[in-house]
Amino acid sequence: MELSQLRQLVFDLCQSPGTPGDETQAAQTAAQALARYATVRLDGNGNVLGEMGPQEGKPLLLDAHMDQIGLIVTQIDPKGFLHVAPCGGMDRRVLPGCPVRVLGRRVTPGIVCCLPPHLTNGEDKNAAPPVADMAVDVGLPAETARRWIAPGDRIVVSSSPKALLGNRISAPALDDRAGVAALIRCAQLLQGKALPRRVVFLFSAQEETGSAGASTAAYRVDPAEAVAVDVDFAQQPGVKPENAGRLGGGPMIAVAPALSHRVYTGLRSLAQQQGIPVQSAVMGGGSGTNADHIAVTRRGVPCGVLSIPQRSMHTAAEICDLQDIEHTAQLLAAYAQQGGFCPNETEGECAQDAQIEYMI
Repeated sequence: MELSQLRQLVFDLCQSPGTPGDETQAAQTAAQALARYATVRLDGNGNVLGEMGPQEGKPLLLDAHMDQIGLIVTQIDPKGFLHVAPCGGMDRRVLPGCPVRVLGRRVTPGIVCCLPPHLTNGEDKNAAPPVADMAVDVGLPAETARRWIAPGDRIVVSSSPKALLGNRISAPALDDRAGVAALIRCAQLLQGKALPRRVVFLFSAQEETGSAGASTAAYRVDPAEAVAVDVDFAQQPGVKPENAGRLGGGPMIAVAPALSHRVYTGLRSLAQQQGIPVQSAVMGGGSGTNADHIAVTRRGVPCGVLSIPQRSMHTAAEICDLQDIEHTAQLLAAYAQQGGFCPNETEGECAQDAQIEYMI
C-alpha cells in the first residue's frame, strides 16, 4: 500500500462519525476495509472483530479504538438552542465558535455559541466555560429543531481531513482512527502469510468513556497476549520533549507498571531487528489506554502499547505522520509473524504458572 492509499484509508475512516456508544457508521467503514484481509464480525457491544490464522490455541489480540470524542444533546430550549454534555474528553477550549454536525434524524449543521469578548464584563476573555454552559445554534426555531433533533443525539466537530506537507495529515478523529488504519494495514501485510498463532483484530467501542468495548471483547477472545494501538503526545510548543514523541520518529512503545515488560522489550528488540524506527513513552502508572483494561481480563493478559505520535489531541485538527502509521503496521505484522512473546502454549493455556521454590 502506497502512502497515498494509506492516507485515503485514514481519511475515509475519519469522515465516518462514531461517538462512544454510537459507533455504527465508523464500524461499518472499518469492517468493510478489514474484510478484504480477515474474517470479520460485529459483536453485541458494537465492536468489530477480525480474525486470520490458525484457530487452535489462544490468539494474539491487536486493539485500536474506533470511537471519537463528541457531544450529546441534553435538551432543546424554547429558542431552539441545543444544550449539550461531553461525550468523551472533548477539549472545551476549542469549542466556542466551532462548526459541528448534529447527527439527528438528518444531519444538521450548527455552531457552538461563542460569547463576544466585548460582553465578558471584565472576566477572563480566554477562559472557556464548562461544556454544560455551552449551547449549539442550528439556526432553527425550537419546533423545527425538535422535528429533526432529540435529546441523546450525538454531535461531532465539522472539519475535513487535510494533507499537510510531507507525510503529515490533519483530521478530526485521528484519535484513534490512525490506530484503526494501522491495524488494517497490518492485516494487509499479513495476508497470505503462514501465521504461528491466530491474530484477532479488535476495533473497540466506547474507549473514550471507560473502555467497555475492549473489556468485553477481551473477555470473549481470551487472548494469550495483546497490544493496544493508540495515540500519544507529539512534540510541539508547550509540550516538554521528555513527555512527547517526534512526528515521523516511529511508534512510541509504552513502558509502564500496568504493562508487560516482556512485551515492551520484545517489541523494542523486534523493531531493531527489522530496522523500524521506534520511540519510548515512559509512564509511572497506567497507560491510559485499553491495555489497562485488557491486562486484567480473566487471569490476566500480558499487554503492550504502541502509540502513534499526535499533535493537537482531542481537537478538530489532530495531526499525525503517515510514516508513523506505516511503521506501526510493519512492527505489528512482524510481531504477529513470530507469534508474539508469550511462551509456547500447553494444552490450550499460555505458559503454565511458573513453579518457584523458595530457599530459606
